[in-house]
Amino acid sequence: MATPAPILAAPDQAAALKAAQAVARGICRLFARNDIWCLAEMPLRSNRRADLMGIDARGHLVIVEIKVSRADLLGDGKWTDYLDHCDRFYWGLAPELDRACMEEPSFLPERCGLIVADGYDAEILRPAATVPLAAARRKAETERLARAALRRQLGQIDPHCTAWGG
Repeated sequence: MATPAPILAAPDQAAALKAAQAVARGICRLFARNDIWCLAEMPLRSNRRADLMGIDARGHLVIVEIKVSRADLLGDGKWTDYLDHCDRFYWGLAPELDRACMEEPSFLPERCGLIVADGYDAEILRPAATVPLAAARRKAETERLARAALRRQLGQIDPHCTAWGG
């Protein structure tokens, strides 16, 4: 009996994933040069998952929501949930994506920063406003970020350990 073929992502999905990974890489390089260290795909207490979540040298939390298609950008109704988990929020966009809509009030341009990135580098087109989290909330979110990063690092050393404490 033949084994069923593995289920693969559709070509459009695979291309979008590759593009999003390139944008994340460029942003992480920009952030690293500016002493902001990020973790990709960070689960949040709100049952959302931040594309990138990082911490700067002052302890401020930064979230980046990455978009590589217009449909995904305009159809995302959940992004405001991320604002409760960070001091600064950025949109991370692929260079070919039309950015005109980012100035519309629904995208909160006075609050949200804008980064354009490819697989090699990134540029901040609009800095994000700092809206400080309450101290207790920042502490809890920082500890969650640290624990997630440490768990992933240990999982690279010993994959057996990832089954514990999840």
